[in-house]
Amino acid sequence: MRTTVGYRRYGAPTALRRVPVERRDLRPDDIAVRVDYCGVCHTDLHAVRAHSGEDAVLVPGHEFTGVVTEVGPAVTRFGVGDPVAVGNIVDSCGVCAMCRAGQENFCREYPTLTYGGTDRHDGSTTLGGYSREYVLRDGFAYPLPGGLDPAAAAPLLCAGITVWEPLHSLGVGPGTRVAVAGLGGLGHLAVKLAVALGADTSVISRSADKATDARRLGAEDVVVSTDPEQMADARDRFDVVIDTIAVPHELGPYLRLVAMDGTLSQLGHLGPVTVQTLDLLVGRKKLSSAGSGGRPATAAMLEFCAEHGVTADIELLPSGRVNEALDRLQRNDVRYRFVLDMSDLG
Repeated sequence: MRTTVGYRRYGAPTALRRVPVERRDLRPDDIAVRVDYCGVCHTDLHAVRAHSGEDAVLVPGHEFTGVVTEVGPAVTRFGVGDPVAVGNIVDSCGVCAMCRAGQENFCREYPTLTYGGTDRHDGSTTLGGYSREYVLRDGFAYPLPGGLDPAAAAPLLCAGITVWEPLHSLGVGPGTRVAVAGLGGLGHLAVKLAVALGADTSVISRSADKATDARRLGAEDVVVSTDPEQMADARDRFDVVIDTIAVPHELGPYLRLVAMDGTLSQLGHLGPVTVQTLDLLVGRKKLSSAGSGGRPATAAMLEFCAEHGVTADIELLPSGRVNEALDRLQRNDVRYRFVLDMSDLG
């Protein structure tokens, strides 16, 4: 085993503590990555708040960039010093229909997650990127294209690929009318990517407060969801609605904005939903979802972002302020993604 430094939650306290973190010795197809920047995701917040049990150990973090520091003897894709990016999946079965289709995110045996997952070789629990080093299979790391700021690129590996998956699979491009509901960590990247794809892009928000920001990101219009007149005017208007709202909410009002044969892709709230069949029936509307992305899509998304200059709007904090970042994220006090600078770990 090898030892690095990171932020762990032990048992009941919700605060993370800086402690030594063990990593495995490199297997033949492994690389070791010095983690330089790690995004702070709502999933991290939920995991830290929900984690319990005196024996439970958690190191969050599943969207990070860094540099390769060591490679296993079978690795040919990377060399020491290469800049890389890592997302929320670090292994999969590799043989099921989904893995063969390049959709490792839908692995029939369930993918190995970057933290809180089960290692497919030794059964250990994976510990995430809130640490100075991470060890993983080389096939689940991605070359970080030149020109992408490594700090602002880190959230692309979770929030970015989560919204890229439906935008790409639904064929969003010039002439497509897209609306993004919710302008947060997911939503602001959905707007940037839809605009870069050439879509006519709008934002749906509970108030007009974010109208200036929405237009700065490239949106052409803002629909205020609490204004009945604006919602009525926008009925049947959009080919694709990307719903990034993270709390329980009614889907009906957003389905009514979808044009005939269009799609509402629900990404933000992953709990139970209730749908009136008539909201789907009138106009042959579709309801879908997506989660992360497979390796081909993730690599393509990074190349697209490099070509079009798309990165997250971030607030960069020293990693020692990780608990502050989580507390502020709980209050939605960020525009639009926290990223931790891990260099203060040494």
